[in-house]
Amino acid sequence: MDPNRVEEASGKMSGDGDISSVMGFSGFGKKARTFDFDAIFEQTRRTAIERSQRALEERQMTQMEEKGESSKSVKSSVHAQRNKAAAATSRKQESDSSSDSGSDSDSGLIGPPPPPQHTTQDDDDELVGPPLPPGYTGSTAHSDEEDEEGEAQDDDDDNPVKKIPDTHEITLQHGTKTVSALGLDPSGARLVTGGYDYDVRFWDFAGMDQALQAFRSLQPCDCHQIKSLQYSITGDVILVVSGNAQAKVLDRDGFNVMECVKGDQYIVDMANTKGHTAMLNSGCWHPKIKEEFMTCSNDCTVRTWDLNSEKKHKSVFKPRSFQGKKVTPTCCTYSRDGKLVAAGCQDGTIQIWDRNLSVHTKFHCRQAHTPGSDTSCLSFSYDGVTLASRGGDDTLKMWDIRNFRKPVNVATGLTNYFAMTDCCFSPDDKLLVTGTSVKKNEGNGKLVFFDRTSFQRVYEIEVTDASVVRCLWHPKLNQIMVGTGNGLAKVYYDPVKSHRGAKLCVVKSKRKEKQAETLTQDYIITPHALPMFREARQRSTRKQLEKDRLDPKKSHKPEPPVSGPGRGGRVAAHGGTLSSFIVKNIALDKSDDSNAREAILRHAKDASENPYWVAPAYKETQPEPVFAEESEEDEEADKEPEWKKRKI
Repeated sequence: MDPNRVEEASGKMSGDGDISSVMGFSGFGKKARTFDFDAIFEQTRRTAIERSQRALEERQMTQMEEKGESSKSVKSSVHAQRNKAAAATSRKQESDSSSDSGSDSDSGLIGPPPPPQHTTQDDDDELVGPPLPPGYTGSTAHSDEEDEEGEAQDDDDDNPVKKIPDTHEITLQHGTKTVSALGLDPSGARLVTGGYDYDVRFWDFAGMDQALQAFRSLQPCDCHQIKSLQYSITGDVILVVSGNAQAKVLDRDGFNVMECVKGDQYIVDMANTKGHTAMLNSGCWHPKIKEEFMTCSNDCTVRTWDLNSEKKHKSVFKPRSFQGKKVTPTCCTYSRDGKLVAAGCQDGTIQIWDRNLSVHTKFHCRQAHTPGSDTSCLSFSYDGVTLASRGGDDTLKMWDIRNFRKPVNVATGLTNYFAMTDCCFSPDDKLLVTGTSVKKNEGNGKLVFFDRTSFQRVYEIEVTDASVVRCLWHPKLNQIMVGTGNGLAKVYYDPVKSHRGAKLCVVKSKRKEKQAETLTQDYIITPHALPMFREARQRSTRKQLEKDRLDPKKSHKPEPPVSGPGRGGRVAAHGGTLSSFIVKNIALDKSDDSNAREAILRHAKDASENPYWVAPAYKETQPEPVFAEESEEDEEADKEPEWKKRKI
């Protein structure tokens, strides 16, 4: 050993001893710990690379599981790669720490090195806890079952037919004639129905019980058939379109809010009149502006109105044919964003205008349906690109308004006998629904569902033995309302998939009917009458009903039939007077008159021997009866059989 180094060390120890003896502490000669920031950053970078590799490996593993490969081989390969990566990184860390530390080992690594098991199982979602035994496959099978269940559930979610709420139904009896209009408020709390019987009925789902009775019925348009009913976007008013020229707006309870003005029918240019001059065909509210609505009429115009100004229309759209002649619009609607106005016309055309430009059409299809047939409904999809049209030529067509020359899909054979047969899209925009018409006693009306992409008839519901006119699929309730040709309004729902609506009223039992209070007499108040003339105050209606029921006069008991010893219903009723005594003992006939013939023949012998009433009156004028005496030969002839008499 070098003597110089030994002397230096002994000098240091002596110096430290002197300092500790004087100052009371030692350690000034120890080297301070240093930190290499470059090494720390390098270690952080390596850790980030390892974690990204693990995330990539996990993603690859899930992809391989979806392809159907065994999870054991995947896990073994992944763990092998992780072990290799961990070993490589540990070697790099050891080499870097040895190179960076130099003579001082504390400057390279901070803390102890991580164990290899921790690096292989870090951030592993599947391997939590101790490693699995080599032959265990339970988790893999369980995960496969969960994957199959998830795939089946995804298939059910992707299949739009599974979302149709048709497991349960309720029937609302509107009347006996066709239900030609249906309207449901945006919240789904109230339903309003209108029909050919001029009635508009209001149904409150939350207020109804199992009796399913409407809480109000009225005739807002007198003797005009109801064509269309629709709630505004806020649900506070209802648009009523009937067979007259003036549309009406009612509040939620059926009271009149506004009536459109009627135009002058002697003016040639319909744009110069203040309102419609002929029968209305259809109408609807603006989907964004709550005060604006639209109507179309047989005066060949489509007019928009403002709820606050009933004296004049807001704007006028005039459909024209290819030759520039007037054309009658049979249905009209707004696009979902409210920027477009569409109308189906009697010449088979569909014309679409910009809402702010009413002169020229923006889209125009000349031969959408057969000329002369009434296009009964137009409906925009929720994405605003697709338009569905229900024609009077027994077809249902779907159009892309960006390419409006030819229909995207066409369905034929859908009988339509009504000018207001509906079509609508499902809330998820994957199905298209419409109804079919039938003649009396020739089958059942159906609700038909078409897939939007393939336009195949994927489902149908047989509603009733009459035509299906109106259909409405509410997006919030997920319930389907149907109006039929025999006066019924049906609501289809699913207890699991649907919400509120019909589910609220079917759980309520019927209310008990109260007893009729027709037997109770009106109580007349006479405050100044004497006590002996005052009527007793009725304290309990039920007790008074029972008491009056026992009274034959107040309950209007009918007179009993004549039976037993008595006449005229007075059975053994007599008093102490002479007349009552005579009636009881002399005048009353105590015989049984159940058999009229025996009652008469009973007096035959007495009348012949002692005539009293009839015979004495004819005694002087009555001739004596002379009868021929029969001989013995006649008696024998009477005894002979009939065939001998004929032979003789």
